[in-house]
Amino acid sequence: MDTGVIIAIVVAALIVIALLVLLSRRARDRRLDARRDEAREIRREAAVGTAQADRTRAEADERAARARREEATAREQAAVAEERQREARERHAEADRIDPDAEEREALDRHEAERDSRDPGGITSHGREA
Repeated sequence: MDTGVIIAIVVAALIVIALLVLLSRRARDRRLDARRDEAREIRREAAVGTAQADRTRAEADERAARARREEATAREQAAVAEERQREARERHAEADRIDPDAEEREALDRHEAERDSRDPGGITSHGREA
């Protein structure tokens, strides 16, 4: 074989090897780009999911805070109502101490209380007529 032919074969082999290396790098780069795109999409979806979870958490926290405020208001109103009832009882007791006819009125009040306990009437704790 002539040295020229050997050189041509070696050059051709080197060119083929270079082309194979170049093509394999391009294929590898395309695979890496596809994986980067997939990772970018997953991160975007995760960011959307995080934002939705944050919004849901904020709404839940807001509802819980509103419930705590309403509960505190209800406790305050109950305390005010109890205080008013206590004051009313004290005023009734004071009136009974002053009133010379209090003993007769107490008997009448007991009679009315017994009648009311048998026929509660009015509004129940469920807001409906009894």
